[in-house]
Amino acid sequence: MKEIQSWIERLGERRDVIDEKLEKKEIKLPTELVTGIFFLLLGGILLLVMPSQVPVSHTDVVNGRAFPTLLMIIMMICSGIILIKELYNIFVKKLPPITKTINLLVEVKALVILGILLLTYVICRVTNLFVIGAIFCSFGFLIYFRCRKPAYYGITLTVSILIWVAFRFGLNVNF
Repeated sequence: MKEIQSWIERLGERRDVIDEKLEKKEIKLPTELVTGIFFLLLGGILLLVMPSQVPVSHTDVVNGRAFPTLLMIIMMICSGIILIKELYNIFVKKLPPITKTINLLVEVKALVILGILLLTYVICRVTNLFVIGAIFCSFGFLIYFRCRKPAYYGITLTVSILIWVAFRFGLNVNF
């Protein structure tokens, strides 16, 4: 048990050093330009990929591609309007672009949480056992939030197993 606690403390010390470095780093993004370009490209890519993903039924009046195509076209038009408006403000009106300051520490923390959730999903898919993913997820978040009480680890382990047992054997849900 002492080995696990010392490992968690060493991990916390490393995180503190990284947090200090990232806290000082900020990025300024021109939000209107970035979102306009991003969603214009995303709409174009989705329109190109859609024929291979969504089959067409020739017997229906409105097929499965009609609504998604309409949404992508509307998204591209709106993105183009935002992009043109921002370029007009920058080059004609000589206004500075609208920027948003992003703190890297906040974004890295969000990415770590997303990583824990994605790894939980992958573990559940690969092992085909919800209980393994639930244990990983709960332990991952306890370690991430620097929980030092061993009782919390025991409680989350027990609750994860009990929930799995209740669903698997009590309710006959196989997930």
